[in-house]
Amino acid sequence: QVQLVESGGGLVQAGGSLRLSCAASGRTFSSFVIGWFRQTPGKEREFVAAISWSGGSTLYADSVKGRFTISRDNAKNTVYLQMNNLKPEDTAAYYCAAETAWGSRLPASYDHWGQGTQVTVSS
Repeated sequence: QVQLVESGGGLVQAGGSLRLSCAASGRTFSSFVIGWFRQTPGKEREFVAAISWSGGSTLYADSVKGRFTISRDNAKNTVYLQMNNLKPEDTAAYYCAAETAWGSRLPASYDHWGQGTQVTVSS
């Protein structure tokens, strides 16, 4: 089991940046793949990015490649999502999630979820 808490969301103008944090509790944080997802009203939860146990492998949705960067600091039990050049289309509730297997982009594959943090990008 791992508990996840997101923070760092807020209101930003288009072209601006935010850094989201996902803080985890538990003794086995480094054993988990961590993914970021986002969801806006009327749409399914969408994969954004994922990072492997060691941090050596990452996955990104095409819509955020080149703009978002996922990283993790296992010593701090924290995963980050640096979001640059934000667009109004990025507006959503952002969730971090954990699983034990690598490679899935599907929300159903993730076993543990944070509560979400809202990101709103104004035009």
